[in-house]
Amino acid sequence: MRLFTSYSLYLTYSILIINDAILLMNKLPTITLTRKFHRKEQRILVGFMYSKNLIAIIRNISSARWSATLKSWHVESSENAHKNLARAFKGHAFIDVKQLKPQPHVALTNTSLKRHRQLTDEQRFLLNNFVKYLKGKRYSESTILTYSRLIADFIEYAPDKPITEVNNKDVDGFTQDILAAKQYAISTQRQFISALKIFKKYCPECHIDDAKLERPKKSRTLPSVLSQREIIELLQHTKNLKHRAILALIYSAGLRISELLNLELKHISIDRKQLFIKNSKGRKDRYAILSNSFIPLLKNYYMTYKPDVFFVESPKGGKYSATSIRSFLKTSCRNMGLTKTVTPHTLRHSYATHLMENGVGLRYIQELLGHARPETTMIYTHVAKKDLTQIESPLDTAFKQLSKTDNNDILSLISRN
Repeated sequence: MRLFTSYSLYLTYSILIINDAILLMNKLPTITLTRKFHRKEQRILVGFMYSKNLIAIIRNISSARWSATLKSWHVESSENAHKNLARAFKGHAFIDVKQLKPQPHVALTNTSLKRHRQLTDEQRFLLNNFVKYLKGKRYSESTILTYSRLIADFIEYAPDKPITEVNNKDVDGFTQDILAAKQYAISTQRQFISALKIFKKYCPECHIDDAKLERPKKSRTLPSVLSQREIIELLQHTKNLKHRAILALIYSAGLRISELLNLELKHISIDRKQLFIKNSKGRKDRYAILSNSFIPLLKNYYMTYKPDVFFVESPKGGKYSATSIRSFLKTSCRNMGLTKTVTPHTLRHSYATHLMENGVGLRYIQELLGHARPETTMIYTHVAKKDLTQIESPLDTAFKQLSKTDNNDILSLISRN
């Protein structure tokens, strides 16, 4: 919830307490109001020097709470709460609201996608209609969520400009001041440009020239993979049967985490040893492998937990949480002493790499992973080590050739002190 919906509200609130300013000459105590997120909710901290009189007053305010963590009284962020403060302390203290004044630019944090934004009703109306526009274009829920949040961040970055006046300079400013300064990933910046291009189609009256919007080049980083021995050890160190079944299925079938969470029991065929992955990324269906080695674990898991609809379900029913999977995977890695960063997608990368090392063709791997383009699958050719280990270094070749014609041990001569 926003503290002030507009600068005019700030002025309105200031008028309620302006008479108290005169009382400063009488050396009344000062109460300072500041913003603070507390337990995922925006609150207003009420700061003042210890005073039995002021404490007695604030205790009579219904929304006031004391926080031992913050070591401060705080109230809800609402217009009524602000008015109640002004009335309660009138004649007893001067209320300083300077720190509550809305800032022209908001410095976003890396958790900005989960926070409340300071947007006007008009901006929220615009964003809600943009979401409807994306849904009408049949974008996935994930894409709609990402694009709408990025556009919301962008609109919040320039709050004083009507959307019709926003231009490419504002885009450059947001990219430099927020995405680059806060060290967002290159992929996030690419998503932002994609979101802007769609937003321009939805709102053509804005002054953004989408033809001049350029996405930065993708980072060509190689995926992190685990060895087959590490995979087995990871499963051994995952003591919970349900957790072990989840990790084993992700690796054995090369699933995305969203595919695992959406996998229904009716789409698991033990007889055909197949999984039917329905409506995956890009709204595509495909079949994945059901490992023979996984079937005993699958049967044990099913008889123990008896899921109803989905392969894995939350304790209260319905889909399981991706956050929970990442959490217990991190715990399993810590238990086995694995220091490298491992995510559910690392298991998918490991699956593809091991298939390639086992001689499975690139075209088959592309189909099993559900990649739209072979170029995406080809990245695993840079990770698979089976063929690379068979390539001989030219230094080894030189030693072998010289050893045939020279009776001296060339390697020993070079290796000595």
